[in-house]
Amino acid sequence: MFEEPEWAEEAPLAVDHGPVASRPRPTAASQIKGSKRRQLLATLRALEAASLPQPPPTLPGSDSEEEVVVKKKKRLKKASFASASTEVEEKRKKHQKQGPPSSDIEEKEVEKKKCHRRAFLRGDSAAEEKRKRKCWNQAPLNPAQHLNSVDQKGTSGYPRTWKICATDDPPKPSPGATSSQPPHILSRKQWRNRQKNKRRHKNKFRPPQQPDQAPDTTPTEDVEVLPAPSPDSHEARAGALRARMAQRLDGARFRYLNEQLYSGPSSAAQRLFQEDPEAFLLYHRGFQSQVKKWPLHPVDRIARDLRQRPASLVVADFGCGDCRLASSIRNPVHCFDLASLDPRVTVCDMAQVPLEDESVDVAVFCLSLMGTNIRDFLEEANRVLKPKGLLKVAEVSSRFENVRTFLGAVAKLGFKVIFKDLTNSHFFLFDFEKTGLPRVGPKAQLAGLKLQPCLYKRR
Repeated sequence: MFEEPEWAEEAPLAVDHGPVASRPRPTAASQIKGSKRRQLLATLRALEAASLPQPPPTLPGSDSEEEVVVKKKKRLKKASFASASTEVEEKRKKHQKQGPPSSDIEEKEVEKKKCHRRAFLRGDSAAEEKRKRKCWNQAPLNPAQHLNSVDQKGTSGYPRTWKICATDDPPKPSPGATSSQPPHILSRKQWRNRQKNKRRHKNKFRPPQQPDQAPDTTPTEDVEVLPAPSPDSHEARAGALRARMAQRLDGARFRYLNEQLYSGPSSAAQRLFQEDPEAFLLYHRGFQSQVKKWPLHPVDRIARDLRQRPASLVVADFGCGDCRLASSIRNPVHCFDLASLDPRVTVCDMAQVPLEDESVDVAVFCLSLMGTNIRDFLEEANRVLKPKGLLKVAEVSSRFENVRTFLGAVAKLGFKVIFKDLTNSHFFLFDFEKTGLPRVGPKAQLAGLKLQPCLYKRR
């Protein structure tokens, strides 16, 4: 029909090289017009389609290998499911067919067990049967005896169910028999409650016994006899009450005396104890009870310090009390106080002690800076101390508002502080050395010597 151009013959060679994406058209193709041009385009398209790789032709009834494997797996699953369903149906049919015989066998076995149990409960001998009939037909004279016999039956080998049946569910009598009816049998708990009620009823109407007469019968579990209070117990309680009240009264009087000693001058305190010597004993008894609560007694600390010094030093104890310091050291000690608790004590006002000037080496004030004339005590200590003598002071820590002002006031009276211990929570300890006479006149005011009173609270 038409002549193919020269470049068209070379087109089949491109089949081996792969698909043809785009081919340069020769310049001669632009000259073809009309139908020839369309025909050439059609041939080019056919050549391009022929150059593309195409799958091998397959028959309409044939499948690929993968589809064949999938189909085989599905067939195996269907076959296994079908076999399982058939097995289940067969088992159901077998169970339906064999159901009534198995239930009959189980019922027979249950009946056999019941028969064996009945035979065991009925007993093995005729004597036991007779004994059981006697229990039903004869009325027991005492319910306790009947209950004991029932317990003996239970322990001889019968189970617990037989005891319950024998006591709670007795056989019903025949309507014709009237004289041989068994009486109502009480359980153990009912019988005990009835006996309790009888005893309570009897004790309710019993006349009260006099204390001189002894009871005829021993008390039961329900009747509690309280022991009669003995006169000794009353006396002991009364004595304890009196001792407790006396202790409270002594505590109140001790607090009153302590307040008087701190709120007035030493001369007033001396007059108080001279008028009432028992008051001084009461005060020191209360003071000793307070000392027992302290972690450390300051007298022991002062005695330990003096034992380290020469025993030839002469000591003056202002406010000695029971002479504890004199008993703890070997030094010669002059003891002074407002009243005497020991033969070694010299009764006097501590502002005026019977000693010569510069006659002692150590002056001690252990919890004795009491009253409103503390300056008089320190001036008296300066008088009796030798030059460079030692003054030891121990006081309650709560009495000091400002320790520095106190030390400055003492320095004005002719002393120099050489040691102080403020570590203790209860007491402060000071050591002073005499430097000379007081540097202030008698009318000079020393605010640092005004200490707070040591008052005990009521507990």
